[in-house]
Amino acid sequence: MSGDGREGGRRDDEVRGARRIPGPRGAVDDLDLESVERPVLPPPGEPAPDEAVPEQGVPGGVPEGVPDGVVRGVDAGAVDEGGPEGAETGPRPGDGVPGSAETGPADAPLGAAEPGDAPAPLDANEPGDANAPLDVTGPADPVPPPHAMTSEPAAAPELSHRVLKALLGAWALSACSAGETAAVEDHLTVCAPCADEALRLRDAVGLLHTDGSLDLDPGLRSRVLDGCLGRRPARIPVPEWAAPYDAETARLDALLRDIGDADWHAPVQLRWFEEERAVSRRSTVAGVIGHLMAVDGLVSAALGLDDPLDGAGAAGGGAGVPLSPTRRTETYWAATHPPATRAVREPWRDLTHELIRTASLAGRHAGERSVSYGEFALPLQDALLDRAFECWVHGTDIAEAVAYPYDPPSAAHLHRMIDLAARLLPATLAARRRAGLAAPAKDLVGAGEPGRSVHLEVEGHGGGDWYIPLDSPAAVGSRERAVAQVALDGVEFCQLVAGHISPVEAAAGQEGDREAIRDILFASASLSRL
Repeated sequence: MSGDGREGGRRDDEVRGARRIPGPRGAVDDLDLESVERPVLPPPGEPAPDEAVPEQGVPGGVPEGVPDGVVRGVDAGAVDEGGPEGAETGPRPGDGVPGSAETGPADAPLGAAEPGDAPAPLDANEPGDANAPLDVTGPADPVPPPHAMTSEPAAAPELSHRVLKALLGAWALSACSAGETAAVEDHLTVCAPCADEALRLRDAVGLLHTDGSLDLDPGLRSRVLDGCLGRRPARIPVPEWAAPYDAETARLDALLRDIGDADWHAPVQLRWFEEERAVSRRSTVAGVIGHLMAVDGLVSAALGLDDPLDGAGAAGGGAGVPLSPTRRTETYWAATHPPATRAVREPWRDLTHELIRTASLAGRHAGERSVSYGEFALPLQDALLDRAFECWVHGTDIAEAVAYPYDPPSAAHLHRMIDLAARLLPATLAARRRAGLAAPAKDLVGAGEPGRSVHLEVEGHGGGDWYIPLDSPAAVGSRERAVAQVALDGVEFCQLVAGHISPVEAAAGQEGDREAIRDILFASASLSRL
């Protein structure tokens, strides 16, 4: 092996077993030779082995304009044979680099022919390597100076007003390239219409990134109606006790109007509490609306309206339909084959409108009419409040099933719902005591007298303070005789009453008689039903 990395006495072609690959060509070889002047340049690559390198240019001397020292030829014997695999491309000692030990003084021209060297011209018609550098023949042209071989980058074309206007949307979203952004911003300084449009688009983009909710405030409808009625009072106003039902049915109807056809078959898990355990029932969005319509039939019967179950195929017609809300719902679900779809929305909404209209026309004392629920009865004003509560609870169930934002009722309406639950707790606690599910009474008092009580403190949205009598449903809750205190959030208390959370996990704060606290929490969960 020689000192330059080649095996002594052998050629590269013999070592590699293949012909030598020429080096890269100069940029001039890639130009369009038909449209660009063809200057004579020195070969940038290395020639193939054993091939004579022709003298570049035209025989007969150096053309005018060629500076001294320009390479006119290369000694064929001085061609680099190349190392193993031809991988070495940089200069080595003896390659004609100025200042090297083998080539002489450093001021010698690069590649200058040594005295006595006579390069043999290569015949262009001689068969040779197809990969050899192309010999460009033709009239001898002077070699241009180095600065003439470089070209300035072409300036980017100026964008038209139409194109720049079309880019405003992407610019507002920061989706333009750097060049487009600069062009658009330069254009905005001279074009007032585009500048105004850009400001509007940037404001619109700001709404897309807002931290606040874009959903409507639940109280917006009430405020709009109050404003309208303040200017022009209704000839027949909706009773105040019917306003929560009016608002919640309208909110639920807005949700149903927004969802698609496929969402009506989305599964909905209905949950409630029975005795000491939580139970659930699987349904669909359409099935839940059918359930609401079936129970609303109890109110329509009290107002003398048609029962919606009469057209649902219930056996025995309206007179044979069971009064229990759960049995009415089971009857409706059993009679709807195939399962209900979007078509159930219209009859349900028509029924809610009819109930509100009839309650408004029924007169001053209509709220005192009794509505039978089978096992118990409620005044009409409480029955519509109960229906409003159920619309909100099941509206939340539907919203969770279809990923729809749904806020709690307004504070005033939520306070009324909590108040109804607090007023129903004494009777519910007495029923649980008779069933052996609550602690026995400890201090019976006469009707209307203050008795042992639990202070129910509901915080936050729609909250307040209620004192629940423990020993007799006819007793009066008393602050002085409070033996325990329970503190809950307003929405959390409603979820407890709806059977959506466990009584054990509901209370945020408890103080006093643990047995009384447990009885109140479980009685609250027992208010729930299908």
